[in-house]
Amino acid sequence: MAKIALGNGSEALQSDCIQALIVEFICTFLFVFTGVGAAMATDQLQGNALVGLFFVAMAHALVVGVMISAGLRISGAHLNPAVTLGLLMGGNITVIRSLLYLIDQLLASVAACALLTYLTGGLTTPAHTLASGVGYGQGVIMEIILTFSLLFTVYATIVDPKKGNLEGLGPLLTGLVVGANIMAGGSFSGASMNPARSFGPALVSGNWSDHWVYWVGPLIGGGLAGFIYDTFFIVRTHVPIATQEPF
Repeated sequence: MAKIALGNGSEALQSDCIQALIVEFICTFLFVFTGVGAAMATDQLQGNALVGLFFVAMAHALVVGVMISAGLRISGAHLNPAVTLGLLMGGNITVIRSLLYLIDQLLASVAACALLTYLTGGLTTPAHTLASGVGYGQGVIMEIILTFSLLFTVYATIVDPKKGNLEGLGPLLTGLVVGANIMAGGSFSGASMNPARSFGPALVSGNWSDHWVYWVGPLIGGGLAGFIYDTFFIVRTHVPIATQEPF
């Protein structure tokens, strides 16, 4: 297990960190804009629920894959506090930069949702909530499992130096697992897997019902996946030091 690196406050003033934060904001903004926009479009069209779920899942799968590809070499394109925590647990990003990314991701999500509300003539941004009959414990466990699978995929296809034939396919595969997870859990917990993705719609709509579930579940799942994969599956010839590069 790589040691978690604290970092220092001067990171925020370094040019590569500033560039990373700008790109992380842009990629997270576009991800949330497309993902929430697709959910709003589905609500507006009021079509078949199964078709709507597939539509939203595919929109998320596509935009996640593209945005990770776009930002990977500059910010790592985490798009998600749970991803940032999972990478922190493996020593791939410092604590200081993780906090900066968290703030960046939340601001980007709020900006995207506020703009969507304006562009759609005041439509409500749909907040993640638990489905009828799904309790808090069930929702948290669902989010833990879904986020665990997301981070396990990120580590296996992007972070692990032994990814072999998967080289270059990480963003696409990560997008696909996000889409698959939405199909599996969207009707129950909402399949957020991402506190930032849930925070923006909740703040802009004012609907905080069950919101804590979308912090607790994803952060546990992401952190656990990062710890397990880095501890048991990554073999290093040299002990890494958490650098300015998230991935």
